[in-house]
Amino acid sequence: MSESSVTEVTTSLTQRATVVMNFIRGIVPTELHYPKIAVICGSGLHHLADALNSFPRSEIPFSDLPYFPLTTVEGHLGKLVFGYFGTVPAVCMVGRIHFYEGNPFDISVFPVRLFSVMGISTLLVTNAAGGLNSEYKVGDLMVLNDHINFPGLAGWHPLKGPNDPLIGPRFLALSDAYDLELRRKVFESAQALKLSRAIHEGVYVFVSGPTYETRAESRMLKMLGADAVGMSTVPEIIIARHCGMKVLAISLITNAVVTAPTPKASQGPANLSAGKANHEEVIEAARQAGEDMRALVLDVISKL
Repeated sequence: MSESSVTEVTTSLTQRATVVMNFIRGIVPTELHYPKIAVICGSGLHHLADALNSFPRSEIPFSDLPYFPLTTVEGHLGKLVFGYFGTVPAVCMVGRIHFYEGNPFDISVFPVRLFSVMGISTLLVTNAAGGLNSEYKVGDLMVLNDHINFPGLAGWHPLKGPNDPLIGPRFLALSDAYDLELRRKVFESAQALKLSRAIHEGVYVFVSGPTYETRAESRMLKMLGADAVGMSTVPEIIIARHCGMKVLAISLITNAVVTAPTPKASQGPANLSAGKANHEEVIEAARQAGEDMRALVLDVISKL
């Protein structure tokens, strides 16, 4: 590919993001034009946007935005909500775009490119995840301090293809992906709020989905050092870091992943459905944790 072709490919996303930014600024009040932080609300966690002040506030459905991808998953409403967390201007992405919905990575992470073009310096990502660590219980929170990008190791990487050095480096280091000071603020806020919910730090493994993991796959992921598993977040983190943003990511553990070996038919009857994952339990666990997550996110942002 020629240098001019590379430039055309890499700048088209930035140009599209700029078009979307200008469209947004033509709709929302002037005081909401320059958010400092973006919050991506994971499965069932759309109530995080309720922590935004009631005024000024502006909501825009994904479907109203030019070039913006749509979400098709239950529990992901599909809108951008602009407002203030206290005195901090912010935007909440209520619903995300997943790779498993059929989107190429450059499309599924496009919102993060938009946030960068808007001048946002901090990305807070939430998700619903399955607990691989046997010490994790449903309803616990996990602050990400590292990740395993399983599709990325197999060649499906959000930075694959031409790179624009004006945006970020060709070879991005991720050993410092999860900002230490932001992680510390989570624990400070949890202590100040006297939250009874357990909060861990750990490793999140990204798998493409949409199937939940088999028992054998789950044991493998646990052996690799993962504490929680999910179908999102990591591509967004990579793009945010490529754009120079600080990142904080929090998982809500919504189910305990089944890692016990599959019962053998030769050993007689067994209940294969015990612990079987389903999307309904994910949404319900997120609903129950909603108030704690709202309070925690609001307190962390107030410390920025």
